[in-house]
Amino acid sequence: MTESSNPSRRDFLRISSACAAHIAFMATPFPLAAREGWSRRSRHQVVAQEPFGRLEAVGEGLWGFVSTPLGGDYTTVCNGGIISGEAGVLVVEAFQTPEGSRWMAEKALELTGRWPTHVVVTHYHGDHSSGVAGFHGADHPGPGLHVTPTTQALKEGGFSEETSSEVRHHWADVVLLGEDAPETLDLGGRVLTLTPRLGHTASDVTIALEEEGITWCGDLVWNGMFPNYMDATPSLLSRAVRRIQTGGSGLFVPGHGPLAGSVEMANYVSVIDGIEETARAAWAEGWTSDEAAARHTIPESLGEWTLFNPSYFQRAVEAWMKEWEAQTDSREGS
Repeated sequence: MTESSNPSRRDFLRISSACAAHIAFMATPFPLAAREGWSRRSRHQVVAQEPFGRLEAVGEGLWGFVSTPLGGDYTTVCNGGIISGEAGVLVVEAFQTPEGSRWMAEKALELTGRWPTHVVVTHYHGDHSSGVAGFHGADHPGPGLHVTPTTQALKEGGFSEETSSEVRHHWADVVLLGEDAPETLDLGGRVLTLTPRLGHTASDVTIALEEEGITWCGDLVWNGMFPNYMDATPSLLSRAVRRIQTGGSGLFVPGHGPLAGSVEMANYVSVIDGIEETARAAWAEGWTSDEAAARHTIPESLGEWTLFNPSYFQRAVEAWMKEWEAQTDSREGS
């Protein structure tokens, strides 16, 4: 990657604790109206549904998974999917729990006749990566786990003394993705483009099927849920989102929230532009991040947006301020 920084050990500890806090933010079930409104927003045929999520058929041999944790079931938490080719089956994300990953693997077997051969984890956050063990077992060989070196390092850097040897082994035995340029993965008659990006974390990956016009976006894109800026570099996030938006896809699987089309993607761009405008006003006027968050609103014209936690506006403003402070310090130090 041309725009990155290598995380230090101190960064590892800070980021891993941030990940735990992100999950803790979701400890309280949301109001019934918000839960029902989000869970009903399917775009395609639903082939499987559980309290924690639904699987939608988005093409021949293609399924998008939408997690629905607003009711308090955190088996999966993040979105994902299943991509089938003649020679292999890929699952996007490893989810919050082994039970979530196991469910997805079993659905892959049920729908394609094969256990997953590949898993791509878009970034290290626990709700996308903690369930790797669920893909493994005596009854099926474990799939290859594809991650960037930075994602692997951040994940391993957050291990505690209680982390099992099994989990450590799974994260040591990975297929490393390049961080400087896109690469392709051929599943047999179906070629995926895996693109390294920056913005939500220090290392993000998107998975695109260019012929089908579908992109799995990881947490660079959210739909109906205001994004988590806890580890974000906002300017890089904004840049990455625009590149995804103009990349030729018509269907986007966000990291969280219902599947999105071009209209929802445009609304999301407006949502992140809006919080940038509020942050710039706060920077110019000397507001605190709390004051900025209290003043910020999302226009009704952009649809219904829910926050995992009310502090997400504040954290987004803080992320922008942190980036601008670093730029100021750099200029003054040069």
